[in-house]
Amino acid sequence: MKRVLLTGAAGAVGGMIRPLLASTYPEIVLSDIKEPQNLQPNETFIQADLTDLVSVEKACEGVDGVVHLGGYSVEGPWEVILQANIIGCYHMFEAARRKGVKRLVFASSNHAIGFYPRVQRIGPDVVARPDSRYGVSKLFGEGLGALYAYKHGMRVLALRIGNVGERPVDKRRLSIWISPQDLMQLIRIGLEHPELRYEVMYGASLNERSWWDNSVAYKYGYRPTGKAEDFRDEALAAQEKLPPDPIGEFYQGGPYCSIEFDGDTDEIW
Repeated sequence: MKRVLLTGAAGAVGGMIRPLLASTYPEIVLSDIKEPQNLQPNETFIQADLTDLVSVEKACEGVDGVVHLGGYSVEGPWEVILQANIIGCYHMFEAARRKGVKRLVFASSNHAIGFYPRVQRIGPDVVARPDSRYGVSKLFGEGLGALYAYKHGMRVLALRIGNVGERPVDKRRLSIWISPQDLMQLIRIGLEHPELRYEVMYGASLNERSWWDNSVAYKYGYRPTGKAEDFRDEALAAQEKLPPDPIGEFYQGGPYCSIEFDGDTDEIW
């Protein structure tokens, strides 16, 4: 990888990953609808709206690999999700194909499987249970990844990311947290591993309370160093200050499961 494109570069996760990418690869192209601050000598900014295929193609020019963090990052109205995360995601894969990009790392989400109960440990091959329109859009991106891998020969890694940050900030995130450094490990697997064709992995650090079997990632050499339990006391103290959420506290997706929930609470499982 000589030239790597990072979409969503002005976002929170993009800001955490930028310096790690810039210290690893010779040339970094940053893309977003607004310019990130403090460009480094090996960073170039190309403004692109994911709903505009021409501008996305421009961002992909001369690129070897893509880290696709761009899109709408929370639950939202259908039209917003449709434009940013479905049409925009299609544009990203198609622009990459047209410009001969070899590899793409897609930021999927734990919300693609959020309606699994916390008491159940799951792998990446379970039947999808999205907890939101946002989660549905991430499943669409995973499907595009498989299509472009097997039909067009692109190497694709879909990462069902938990929560990226310097530390887990509540009880749920003790199970799903990933440090920026561990996320960068997974990104490098997607951009560099010679045997990767298409895989789905979980974006999680070394969390004792994890609900996910991430053995696929370990097979490819993933060795996380972040330990959520190092922050247990402060995370549990913060949890005590949150309002009760019976639906969210039962399911892995947390509050995304309780948003707009109008099902029978006697039938949650």
